[in-house]
Amino acid sequence: MPKTSPLTPYFILICACGLLFATAAQGQLAGSAKSRFVFKDADGRTDSAEVVTKYAPRKIVHPFSKMDGSVDPKLRQAASIAEERAHAHSREQCWHYVKEALVASGAVNSYPKTAYAKEAATELVSTYGFKKLPVRDPYKAPVGSVLVYGASKGAGHVEIRTKSGFASDFRSKIPSPRPLIGVYTKL
Repeated sequence: MPKTSPLTPYFILICACGLLFATAAQGQLAGSAKSRFVFKDADGRTDSAEVVTKYAPRKIVHPFSKMDGSVDPKLRQAASIAEERAHAHSREQCWHYVKEALVASGAVNSYPKTAYAKEAATELVSTYGFKKLPVRDPYKAPVGSVLVYGASKGAGHVEIRTKSGFASDFRSKIPSPRPLIGVYTKL
């Protein structure tokens, strides 16, 4: 019978513990790989991000707009036309698209002449008989109303309130972040 060293049982025990530790570490690595997405960034460095497994949407703070019977029905039609013609992203032609919707619906009898969106308020009131509403919250604007926004630099922005959001050359669920000049409609 070959003679074994007195250290052999200890060696076997250490190897078994090492194998057990390596298996446990690999299991933890596999578990963490499921919760992290590993990728290379633009500089070629390896990075990771947490994988989101549950989606919790934000509550709708501002639901659909209500129809106001006192608003000219042609403006509600203009809102529908604007929404149909709107794109997913801005083309930087908001006032052009709103003008087209107002003319197509018959809400105005001629094509507005102002070039900048922030000038729309003055022209709508003086030439086309629009009235400024005492509304400061864009979400409370009635469907079909025209919202005009100012800008210290640039042309400003104009959009029409739709039942589900706002439309100009693009559609959006939220109003423009620019300062609101006013909400205009025909009664």
